[in-house]
Amino acid sequence: MPVRTTESSNGSRGRGVGLGLALGSALAFGGSGVAAKPLIEAGLDPLHVVWLRVAGAALVMLPLAVRHRALLRTRPALLAGFGLLAVAGVQACYFAAISRIPVGVALLVEYLAPALVLGWVRFVQRRPVTRAAAVGVVLAVGGLACVVEVWAGLGFDAVGLLLALGAACCQVGYFVLSDQGSDSGDDAPDPLGVIAYGLLIGALVLTVVARPWGMDWGVLADTASMDGTAVPAVALLAWIVLVATVVAYVTGVLSVRRLSPQVAGVVACLEAVIATVLAWVLLGEHLSAPQLVGGAIVLAGAFIAQSSTPSKGSGEPVAVGTPERELSARRT
Repeated sequence: MPVRTTESSNGSRGRGVGLGLALGSALAFGGSGVAAKPLIEAGLDPLHVVWLRVAGAALVMLPLAVRHRALLRTRPALLAGFGLLAVAGVQACYFAAISRIPVGVALLVEYLAPALVLGWVRFVQRRPVTRAAAVGVVLAVGGLACVVEVWAGLGFDAVGLLLALGAACCQVGYFVLSDQGSDSGDDAPDPLGVIAYGLLIGALVLTVVARPWGMDWGVLADTASMDGTAVPAVALLAWIVLVATVVAYVTGVLSVRRLSPQVAGVVACLEAVIATVLAWVLLGEHLSAPQLVGGAIVLAGAFIAQSSTPSKGSGEPVAVGTPERELSARRT
């Protein structure tokens, strides 16, 4: 399926809304680790935290799944792909990777996804990519290397690296699938319905992987320590489910609809910066000078890479800097 470079609904205003949604999604996703770490330290297995996250979000979105049940007939492949790649694949591969290689290395490899999106556009679709887009991705990935301090852990495990790369590939699927059907007018699949069924499918897959029947449920009835402060474990779980999953996926998919997979992917790199800052403030994990520099580089890369993209079907390079051509019929 081609990567579609969608047109914003109201010119620069639509792009501004899309950028705001992308930043909100990065903030929501970035807060997941800060809430999950105390639960893991309290005794929950990382995969069990992932299962609680996805299954809880699926339960919240269940009414929307019922409302959009027609998607099961009209878009079964899209729903299956979103659930397997965007939900279960990313989460399972990433958490399996960090069990074998340093977290920073796994996070850096996973966030090669924006570069892989542009690689898909350039080498699979054989469409040109502008220098600005390429420079933005290179800066963002280089900045991430500083943010996660990749040099702090270089004991690589081949299987762990492959799992992290698998998470990156699944994240490409998230950005690409989020954009599918965005130019179909009234026939476009409702993004909330896609997310709801994606979470349901992801929860089913993760149930087999995580085996939650062996989880220590008593941890959720107690408190967890967040930098010395006792916080109800159930409150942390509520944050992970409602904000770091439901809000994060909804704003993320909507941002792709208003920007493009490659632009939203680069902005999503800010998740690592946000996660590091939140860990500094809430968990007492202080930032080093290289991390501060890396954060600034990521911001610079995102700034360079984001803006409008060429109109649909045009032969122009996948770019980030020139307004889209006006079309007679605009997508609302």
